[in-house]
Amino acid sequence: MASGTKSKGTNKPRGKTGSVNKARRSVVGSARKPKPWGMILGVIVVVALAAGVIGYALMTVHDKEKWVVAEDNQDPSENIDGVVRVKYDSGQHVTAQQRVAYDHSPPLGGPHDGTWADCNGTVYPKAVRTENMVHALEHGSVWIAYNPDKIKGKALNTLKAKVEGQPYMLMSPYPGLDKPISMQSWGHQLKLTSATDPRVDEFIKSLRENQYQNPEPGGRCDSQDTGFDVTNPPPFVAEKPDPKDPNTVGMDGKGATQATDEGGMNTGSTGATPPATPPATDGTPPASGSVPATQPSQ
Repeated sequence: MASGTKSKGTNKPRGKTGSVNKARRSVVGSARKPKPWGMILGVIVVVALAAGVIGYALMTVHDKEKWVVAEDNQDPSENIDGVVRVKYDSGQHVTAQQRVAYDHSPPLGGPHDGTWADCNGTVYPKAVRTENMVHALEHGSVWIAYNPDKIKGKALNTLKAKVEGQPYMLMSPYPGLDKPISMQSWGHQLKLTSATDPRVDEFIKSLRENQYQNPEPGGRCDSQDTGFDVTNPPPFVAEKPDPKDPNTVGMDGKGATQATDEGGMNTGSTGATPPATPPATDGTPPASGSVPATQPSQ
């Protein structure tokens, strides 16, 4: 064979063979390398947890805003199941000798005594005259009434803790109540069976000092110089008033006097507000539980 002559087969292109082999090695290598399933699952879990946290945060914010009184949420109690709502005229005052034939028991609005019951987080150990309690509702208070035969011990303490020291809150026993607990604000009532029912707090958040639902929001709650004795308030009367009695005032307000000025607010007609107890003319002291002759102002 002449010098410099190429051997047989040496004329095959080397580049093509190398490329094929490289491709084969790449395919084999990729087939042998497993997919990073652990990392993929980890990313999915992180994303799911993040979505859950964000969703929970949004739900929590929405739940809190549900009970915030605002112009576009004037009655948050509409979100509470079981609340009774009634429209009442305000500023209709009666004297200590008069009684109101209320349409609900406990009452949640309507004519009321000219003197309000102290509502500065007051827990009354005995039942109080309803006409005085209703006036406190008009000022923006929430009244928790309870059946003393059904609410005792731990349940009673649970309710007390929601009232004591809290402005625009008051609480009292209500003998003969058809449910263990009844919550009142002006024109609103919710009857419950348990002191731990979450609707207790929801009712308070929705309606206490609610400027859109109470006729005289921000009215006085203290009893200083009003003649209302917190330690010896006018007593509760269980019997319904006699409709034939001239001292009985109906829910239409006939027999009541329209209040003209409570805390600087003109609440209705012109005439002066009558005293809660007329002055004695025969030298006889006022009846027990009555309030003084001077009508308090807010």
